[in-house]
Amino acid sequence: MRQYHTQMEAAKHGIITPEMQTVAKKEGLDVETIRERVARGTIAIPANRNHTALSAEGIGEGLRTKINVNLGISGDCKDYTVEMQKVDLALQFGAEAIMDLSNYGKTNTFRRELLAKSPAMIGTVPMYDAIGYLEKDLLEISAEDFLKVVRAHAEEGVDFMTIHAGINRRAVEAFRREGRLMNIVSRGGSLLFAWMMMTGRENPFFEYYDDVLAILREYDVTISLGDALRPGCIDDSTDAGQIAELIELGNLTKRAWEHDVQVMVEGPGHMAMNEIAANMALEKRLCHNAPFYVLGPLVTDIAPGYDHITSAIGGAIAAANGADFLCYVTPAEHLRLPDLDDVREGIVASKIAAHAADIAKGLPGARDADRRMSEARHKTDWDAMFACAIDGEKARRYFESVPPADRHTCSMCGKMCAVRTTNLILEGKTVEFCTEK
Repeated sequence: MRQYHTQMEAAKHGIITPEMQTVAKKEGLDVETIRERVARGTIAIPANRNHTALSAEGIGEGLRTKINVNLGISGDCKDYTVEMQKVDLALQFGAEAIMDLSNYGKTNTFRRELLAKSPAMIGTVPMYDAIGYLEKDLLEISAEDFLKVVRAHAEEGVDFMTIHAGINRRAVEAFRREGRLMNIVSRGGSLLFAWMMMTGRENPFFEYYDDVLAILREYDVTISLGDALRPGCIDDSTDAGQIAELIELGNLTKRAWEHDVQVMVEGPGHMAMNEIAANMALEKRLCHNAPFYVLGPLVTDIAPGYDHITSAIGGAIAAANGADFLCYVTPAEHLRLPDLDDVREGIVASKIAAHAADIAKGLPGARDADRRMSEARHKTDWDAMFACAIDGEKARRYFESVPPADRHTCSMCGKMCAVRTTNLILEGKTVEFCTEK
């Protein structure tokens, strides 16, 4: 019989859970180190007790940088079959988390199928689902209604939920006083802002925060404190609205920990490269070293169609400076719902950023795969290279699309391959180009 509600409660009482053991094994760390950091809140292990297919992952201090894949239907793209293909792709590439951001109609059938098959942790944004789930327009939804959706997602087995509790009246006042070029670009944040303005009420997730925490504690759901006022362009980064909300998120983090609810804090957004490191340090300071979950940051605003690249640049800098969890961005960002190719490109870009950051942070074993790749390149062992690659299928397809005459080289350099030349000389052989062998 389980004697604890949440991973944090167990950790505080010195209990080693199966999920902590799984994380310790994956990370190559002592399980007591994991337990102690979960107790302090610097590591979160999102693991709803009803998600029986889960293979637990840790997010936070001293752990590998994790990535999340967003998917889900919209009113313009309603094919759940395609979304499940995206799930399969995410699992194939080893994404540690998948967020179902469906915002049209009844979404629970898809979510239950997703939870039944996915070893990756599953996240949602209940605010997105509220209108379809409740079949009410925004102005008709009550605070109690919002809590019903949170409970429904928790009962289904969702491991973490983005809750935009920090956009309260104080944060809104700072946002409106400062003024912004792009205003609010968070979908959930904009809906809550509209609800607050239309009803004259406080943010229900802030006003009834203790009730939200009670639901999350019951099912061991990690709260991902949403950044409703994240910057949507580089001109708006690190402004009064963003920082005012971040201060509120720090207070909400401590309140959640008092209820033994695990926390992640979400962050920017769009941000120039020179501001990223300082923002990571600021979040860790204001939010008591809680795990930091970032979208991007996107380091320029002028690359629609290539925002997986702008995001990977920012994500690598962010993770190297303290971010723990990267939300992928696809080439379709700002343009359309991503297709399968977009999802693949977004996953690979995000995994590159996460891995590059882990190397920079000096995590044990982070360089192992790179060394195996270098050894394979030294031997010009193409099959070994493809096995080491993040996307070996694409690498093999490129190599074989213009096959070299000599298998020991590629079609760019041919016999003038620097590796081939040096290897031949070091083996005491002669380098020849004009004589056919």
